Amino acid sequence: MDVSWEEFGWERLGHGVGRRRLPGWDATVALVVGADGVLLYDTGSTLREGAELRAQAQALLGRKVTHIALSHPHFDHVLGTAAFSGTEVYGAVGMTDLLKSGADALYASAVHYGVSEHDAAEATGAVVAPRHEVRGEWTLDLGGGRQVLLANVGPAHSGHDLVALVPGSPAVVLCGDLVEESGEPQAGRDAVPSGWPAALDRLLALGGEDAVYVPGHGAVVDAAFVRAQRDRLAALFGVS
Repeated sequence: MDVSWEEFGWERLGHGVGRRRLPGWDATVALVVGADGVLLYDTGSTLREGAELRAQAQALLGRKVTHIALSHPHFDHVLGTAAFSGTEVYGAVGMTDLLKSGADALYASAVHYGVSEHDAAEATGAVVAPRHEVRGEWTLDLGGGRQVLLANVGPAHSGHDLVALVPGSPAVVLCGDLVEESGEPQAGRDAVPSGWPAALDRLLALGGEDAVYVPGHGAVVDAAFVRAQRDRLAALFGVS
């Protein structure tokens, strides 16, 4: 499981855990490796990007991605999913219906932020909605003692925020866009600002003080960073 992540342009986060910062929007994708399965957290912004990630995972690990967890339903995190045939896809409850009915909105958002019309149409025409919806928590067993806890902690940044906790030394928390380091957190039309501080409290409770927290955009941070961002958002949105 302890592969040479850096040789493939990935950042090692822990034993059998690595992530890549994708070009363009600096979005994070992450791989968690078990004896029997491989989880990919988020899939990029186009089918081309998804296919590149699929090829990298195969080259890096010598086997295919078996599970996908989608952090939230924004184009730069979900539009590569169709490149991974035969995987089990997970998302927060309500995300399945949203992606099935929201292709036009995803297309418009992708084009607005700079994806070509061709790539946006190709990806949204093949969009894959989660087969498994997480209402509270869901533990994935990837084999060999590797378990990953998926937790629905939203709504906050979006209406459907799913994080992943990978136990270990240190524990790794994949935060999606609930946490951002390379820019200020973004609250779009589907955000629920009143729930955001509580979602970050939940993140901190899951990971604890010594965990590695992986933002949806930007460099890895610690619990102090997450707590400070939580307090800034609480002050900005006028919630405790």
